[in-house]
Amino acid sequence: MKIGLYFGTFNPIHVGHLIIANHMAEHSDLDQVWLVVTPHNPLKKKSTLLDDYHRLQMVYLATEDYPKLKPSDIEFKLPQPNYTVTTLVHLEEKYPHHQFSLIMGEDNLKSFHKWKNYEAILAHHEIYVYPRISSEVENLEFKNHPKIRLIDAPVVEISSTFIRENIKLGKNVRPLIPTKVWEYIDHNLFYKK
Repeated sequence: MKIGLYFGTFNPIHVGHLIIANHMAEHSDLDQVWLVVTPHNPLKKKSTLLDDYHRLQMVYLATEDYPKLKPSDIEFKLPQPNYTVTTLVHLEEKYPHHQFSLIMGEDNLKSFHKWKNYEAILAHHEIYVYPRISSEVENLEFKNHPKIRLIDAPVVEISSTFIRENIKLGKNVRPLIPTKVWEYIDHNLFYKK
């Protein structure tokens, strides 16, 4: 089975994440997309994150009606901070019959050369890249690489940061979040402070 790994802190998961994940599952050769909830992205401050369990629960709630989308807590059990290369090795050992690919935004492709052991990742895994609006110069080194697959997915510019900030301000962000996730956030009073 061909699995696309869509990593994120999902703090919170929103409709933009679902649009991209579902598009990859339906309009590429991937059989499933696993939304890998990252406990700690080395490039983000941990203090801004909701508890791992709550973020995983929101991903479960958001994906339960999408048979090709699966939440994954694989990184919860690995040493932190999490590095994608370590997670990939672990997944290959645990699921030897699956073929794993990465899903990332075009903005992440620009900084991919800063990832730990990025050469090893590129040597063994395809990377599915979805478009993002950006003013930066494109990294042609990766864009033309044979393992990089540019997917003509919708451009979605919704951020979890925007959602958190607006919940704190008392704004209505419900259209940006799956209903069950919004109810979970509202019930638990998340992001209010």
